[in-house]
Amino acid sequence: MASGATTAGATVVIDLGKTLSKVSLWDAGGLMLDRQVRANMPLEAGGLRRLDAPAIGAWLIETLKRFADVPVARIVPVGHGAGVCALVDGALAFPPLDYEQPLPEAVMAAYRAQRDPFALTGSPALPDGLNFGSQLFWLQQLHGDAMARAKLLPWAQYWAWFLTGNAVSEVTSLGCHSDLWCPQGADFSPMAKRQGWAARFAQVRRAGDVVGTLRPEIAAATGLSPQVEVLAGLHDSNAALLAARGFAEIAGNEATVLSTGTWFIAMRLPATPVDTATLPEARDCLVNVDVHGRAVPSARFMGGREIETLIEIDTRRVDIRPDQPALLAAVPEVLRTPRMILPTLMRGFGPFAQGRFGWINRPEDWYQRRAAACLYAALVADAALDLIGSSERLLVEGRFAEAEVFVRALASLRPDTAVYTANAHNDVSFGALRLIDPTLKPQGALVRVEPLDADLDTYRNRWQAEVAASAERTAA
Repeated sequence: MASGATTAGATVVIDLGKTLSKVSLWDAGGLMLDRQVRANMPLEAGGLRRLDAPAIGAWLIETLKRFADVPVARIVPVGHGAGVCALVDGALAFPPLDYEQPLPEAVMAAYRAQRDPFALTGSPALPDGLNFGSQLFWLQQLHGDAMARAKLLPWAQYWAWFLTGNAVSEVTSLGCHSDLWCPQGADFSPMAKRQGWAARFAQVRRAGDVVGTLRPEIAAATGLSPQVEVLAGLHDSNAALLAARGFAEIAGNEATVLSTGTWFIAMRLPATPVDTATLPEARDCLVNVDVHGRAVPSARFMGGREIETLIEIDTRRVDIRPDQPALLAAVPEVLRTPRMILPTLMRGFGPFAQGRFGWINRPEDWYQRRAAACLYAALVADAALDLIGSSERLLVEGRFAEAEVFVRALASLRPDTAVYTANAHNDVSFGALRLIDPTLKPQGALVRVEPLDADLDTYRNRWQAEVAASAERTAA
């Protein structure tokens, strides 16, 4: 039981991701009663791409009004892991940077000279503002006066402050490739201390701690009780990890969770401790930190964004149920030709970060193109899973768990691994619920994925040879 929390009454989970903002209402038994979704758009301010916190906040208040007649007891904020906010005099000092905003080359070079080694922080050197230490470094130049006296807090905890007026930080957000946290030492990194940022971050609290009740003005605007408690909250992929641990097949066993959305993030739960310092930093491996402060070997690539780029004008997604038979039927021709995609569409990310995207035998047929995109995602995911030593059990969660070509190809590529799927849309918010009641079990059982009835070994071998040849051409 989280300190100060009770299990009576309903829970609202606010999941403020990079692409979507989601609000869901849950009863005390873990049944979802309502779900609202909003597409996020970046805010242009001062010529820079920012997170539109004001618009999200206004939508959040309007959405919470829907639950005014519900006995809501608590709210749990969840957020993506590469946002950082600055508060000055009890207000947001400026809109936070969007992590896809490029940094000037000179700023990035100066910042990189300050970074601590990967073996210490588990944070690889990432492009743009994905190490949110780089955002702070630039913000000191852009907003010097404000940053000199700001209280800092991660994106998920900004929303706890928005609702309560109480500012806290939390380790799953601080430990998400920020450059600011040392997982093994459970403390801020030397750079964070040298730069003075560690002292300016709000007090670190546990994800399940109650940080306060609703501000009077928020209670009045939404119609919710002013006694509604708000938890510190956590990083979205770590919420998915917490949800997965509710399944008997995952809890306490050697297992990996592959969270799929804009990012595909593989997080390994090792049965015995592993040396995370040996992870290949240059291939987008990193160390996440779970709600208990433990190091989680991880690897990632921008799978959802790549798939969306590949299907181009075809707005139908690869995961909608009616299209699954046609997508599966397209696989044999894709394998036979073979039609394949070379990484990487989102250069700088994933296990082939410096690869140059290209099609081999690009199909004109939309189903074949989408099937090829799913096979591509499975091949890259397979490589990422190998990098962190994933074995035995794999749970695919999130939107692309319903993309049958993707999950079945992954099961074919990893025949010694039991591949499972679960509810594809509510894993993050259900994980947030388990902060309140860790004994809560997911609705329904895991589904074992049936491998594709096809020879993917030959296809993978050809793909790997083409990737290697492309890398040689690029290096020449």
